Amino acid sequence: MLGTSTGGTARHVRMLAAGCPARGVAAEVFGPAQTDRDFAFSALAGGQVSFTPVEIADRPRVRHDLRAIARLRRLTAAWRPDVVHAHGLRAGALAAVALAFVRPTVYDSRPALVVTVHNAPAAGGLTGAIYRVLELTVARRADSVFCVSADLEERMRAAGARRVGRALVPAPVPAAGVSAAGVSEETPVALPLPGDVEPGRPVVLAVGRLAAQKGFGTLLEAAASWRDIRPEPLLVIVGEGPLEAELRSQAGRLGLDAMFPGHRDDVPGLLAAAAVFVLPSVWEGQPLILQEALRAGVPVVATRVGGTPELTGEDAALLVPAGDAQRLAGAVRAVLADPALAARLRKAAAERGHALPGEDDAVGAALAEYDRVTGTRR
Repeated sequence: MLGTSTGGTARHVRMLAAGCPARGVAAEVFGPAQTDRDFAFSALAGGQVSFTPVEIADRPRVRHDLRAIARLRRLTAAWRPDVVHAHGLRAGALAAVALAFVRPTVYDSRPALVVTVHNAPAAGGLTGAIYRVLELTVARRADSVFCVSADLEERMRAAGARRVGRALVPAPVPAAGVSAAGVSEETPVALPLPGDVEPGRPVVLAVGRLAAQKGFGTLLEAAASWRDIRPEPLLVIVGEGPLEAELRSQAGRLGLDAMFPGHRDDVPGLLAAAAVFVLPSVWEGQPLILQEALRAGVPVVATRVGGTPELTGEDAALLVPAGDAQRLAGAVRAVLADPALAARLRKAAAERGHALPGEDDAVGAALAEYDRVTGTRR
């Protein structure tokens, strides 16, 4: 079960749902109809995975949430799954309330509840207070809580969760016959971007939703301080989101030669052409794009937040504090100016990427936890 999602959470749920029938486990997905339209859950495993619309909003709405809880209660009471696996605190809390009203029978116990926490809490204010209520509800009601980073594990334990573990959220592995960067081993890599790009000009690449969490404003500030490098690096920020106009305006004020190509389907090719990949986020769990960059063997500069250091280790990236434009700029400059450092980072990234868990590992871990919580419940 999941709420509104436009990125990593929905892709992760899709991967787990697709892996269930292959292992003899029946699966059904509950979530907003738009999420099914965006990610085609109904087409999984040749139609073996069904999708049932449940409109779980991305923010609290009392009447809307009460309708979602009532619908979830009816659906789970009728289907009687062994496990409900909710993704995100909003979905987890609504599932916890709905399952509390599903009465066990002689033949069927109440479904076990597993919740994966994918994101960091909002800081302060009313939003932070609501997040805390959701956190406590999940901690006290869920049979098991998966978290995407160590800091979230600590929060859920402090909230009283009875069992907390690490979620595996892997990026898709490239198909056979294709390099880690997603391009043919025999094809020379060219920069797949529109416009005239000076040959030999280094590309600094960032990819993600154009939202505050991703820290792209800090990256633009950093880029303003490396304009003296010749040839001047080209900053490319791939993605869409609510801050696009603001970021474009900021780049203009700083006089930056930056590209915002929007959504791209050829990110592997962009990674292959990049001199350095930058992840300037305020917080991350197990970002899929970072895993793709590691597998592509790209030098990485990232912020030391959330689950990022656990993905990169200390050797496969230069890690800097979040929000520090000066340190971020210095790290990018170091990679561009020192071929030996760049080569070392490429090698370490490729090795780290090769060792990352894959989709089979993630599906296996989830099913093992389902077995454990249902065995305990019985």
